Amino acid sequence: MELIYAALLLHKVGNEVNEENLKKVLESAGAKVDDTKIKALLAALDGIDIEQAIKEAAVVSAAPAQAEEATEEKKEEKKEEKQDDSQAAAGLGALFG
Repeated sequence: MELIYAALLLHKVGNEVNEENLKKVLESAGAKVDDTKIKALLAALDGIDIEQAIKEAAVVSAAPAQAEEATEEKKEEKKEEKQDDSQAAAGLGALFG
């Protein structure tokens, strides 16, 4: 995970995400540097638009939260409808009591 964070940090500050810069970031943070993992990450990131990937991830992560909000709103509406129905029934009972 440290490698991903290091790559994102380098991207955010405008530095090139390369082997040398990743090593510097990891070493300065006190993390263990594994050359094999760095090379694998760089190979995985080859041709990837990091900015676009971040935007897509934000959209995907926002979707469940929006669905949850909609579900909660529906539950609240149903509760309000039930309260309205019970109040109406109580009023009718008084008429025929």
